[in-house]
Amino acid sequence: MTLSKPPVHPAWLRTFHWLNAIATLVLMASGWRIYNATAFLGFSIPNNITLGGWLGGAIQWHFAAMWLLGVNGLLYLAVNVASGRLRHKFFPLSARALLADMLAALKGKLAHADPRHYNMVQRLAYLFVMLDGVVLVLSGLVLWKSVQFPLLRELLFGFEGARRVHFFAMAALVGFVLIHVVMVALVPRTLVYMVRGR
Repeated sequence: MTLSKPPVHPAWLRTFHWLNAIATLVLMASGWRIYNATAFLGFSIPNNITLGGWLGGAIQWHFAAMWLLGVNGLLYLAVNVASGRLRHKFFPLSARALLADMLAALKGKLAHADPRHYNMVQRLAYLFVMLDGVVLVLSGLVLWKSVQFPLLRELLFGFEGARRVHFFAMAALVGFVLIHVVMVALVPRTLVYMVRGR
């Protein structure tokens, strides 16, 4: 009797990943519609890539996805910390190894032989997106309940500052998603691992 190898990505991780992906896409599209209501940076997002139809509808979509991302994200972090996966998969970081991996990635020679092992570029990108998610949630709280979070509001340079922090943190998340999709297209078996686990 042969023992099967453990999955590359366990079921709990795949579930969290896809729920986060859905929540992120809804937050992006509805957030762009909310942004268009003021266009405070002087440009608008094309309406055909936004969600909600009007400001009120976009806010409803945004709040629904906010709760999904917030709860799912907290559970994801809790399971990663409790299981030791966060420390094992994402640390230690090395500036020298990061530079070497970035140069290899730019040359198209970054190895992907072992899908269970994250290179330094992946480690830094995933840690960045976790931190970016925290910034999005905190700045979103100020936008949602500004009066109830006065200290947080002041730390984010007031309501207007929080609005800009929220927008640019979302822009950074959009950048991460785009790069992530390109990398999946370049190494398509990673999508199979994230769907089937093996």
